[in-house]
This record gives sequence, C-alpha cells and structure tokens, in this order.
Amino acid sequence: MATEQSGSAGTHLNGLLQEAGMPALEPDQTSQFVKYLSLFVRWNARINLSSVREPEEILSRHLLESIVCARALPERISTLLDFGSGGGLPGIPIAICRPDLAITLAESQGKKAAFLQEAVRVLGIRATVFGGRAQSLSVQFDCVSMRAVDKMAEAVKDASALVAPDGWLALMTTNVDLPRLVQSAGAEFSWPRNHALPGSADRLLALARRGVSSLA
Repeated sequence: MATEQSGSAGTHLNGLLQEAGMPALEPDQTSQFVKYLSLFVRWNARINLSSVREPEEILSRHLLESIVCARALPERISTLLDFGSGGGLPGIPIAICRPDLAITLAESQGKKAAFLQEAVRVLGIRATVFGGRAQSLSVQFDCVSMRAVDKMAEAVKDASALVAPDGWLALMTTNVDLPRLVQSAGAEFSWPRNHALPGSADRLLALARRGVSSLA
C-alpha cells in the first residue's frame, strides 16, 4: 500500500507540473520529492511545520510552487541561503532540482532545524543546516530565498545584506505584499523578473538583482 501511495504522489506531482505547462521531474527527483512529502507529513503532525496538513494540498501548494521557484533561479549562481527555512520550503525542493548549488538552510527554531537535518540525511541532498538566526551569518550568498517568514518586510531587509554583489533575492510572496518588500530590500536591488505561481491569481515569485558595485 505504501508503494502505491508513493507512486500516486509522484504521478500527481508530475501531473500538476504538466498542467502548469512545465516539464515533469526526472525519476530520481520524483523519488526524492515523494520521500520528502512522506517525511514532511509525519513531522508536521508533531511539530507544526505548516498549517497545510493534507498531502494533496502540500503537493499543489508547497512543492509545486517551490519547484517553480527552483526552475526560475538564474543559472549562474553557486550558493544559496534559504532564509528562515522552516520545513525546508523552498530550500529543499531547490536542492533536489538544482544539485549544482551549495545550499544553506537557516532555521532558528530547534525542532524545525532537527527536521531539516533529518531531511538532508534521508534525501542525501547537497545542503547544510544552520541552526540559528540567518541574520547572524557573516558570509554572503549568490542567492537568498524566502517564503512565508514572520515579519517578512523586516526579514527582507536583513536578507538583502546577505546577498553578494550581483546576486539575487528570490521572494515567494503576493502581489499585495510585493511593494512593501521592494521598499525593504532597498535601492540597490532591481526587480527584472516576476513569475506567477500556479493555482493563484495573487501569489508570485519575485526575483531581484543586487547591483554589482554594491557593498555589504
């Protein structure tokens, strides 16, 4: 039964991608996403990774949107920080889809950080977990991603300092909230790319590029 359920989840996820006009995942990626879904559902029942509980909704909201984010990231980046990673969204899907990237999952809540450690171990992805506040990191990254972080505008201001010159912010947000986040990031960032997220008229991925001459 577990094998049938896993196969169904993988088929459903690839079906959602195709409905959104996107290519299906490679078989090994599909397998990793199914493992991640199973782990997420089990831990979510204990430590509240997300208010979304049903596997079908996790697939259609969390995983599908994070895959869109992963595929929209610029090719010429090598390091990524998932700021306030929580349950690993979008950082873990990015790690699955972009194994070329060295990814840091920053999460200050101990139980969520423990989940991330387990997910990295089970999935065998190229990611490390920083169990503290992302603001305390002293290095910059080619890209900083963020989704559903508390006090998002304040967090974007902190995250902008962690973006290397000529690097990128990848913000999963809404049309309503975006102007406030643009203001928080500051004048060093330009916003050349917005991508609508499937299944909603309001949610989007906004990509912002930091000026090459910017100083941290």
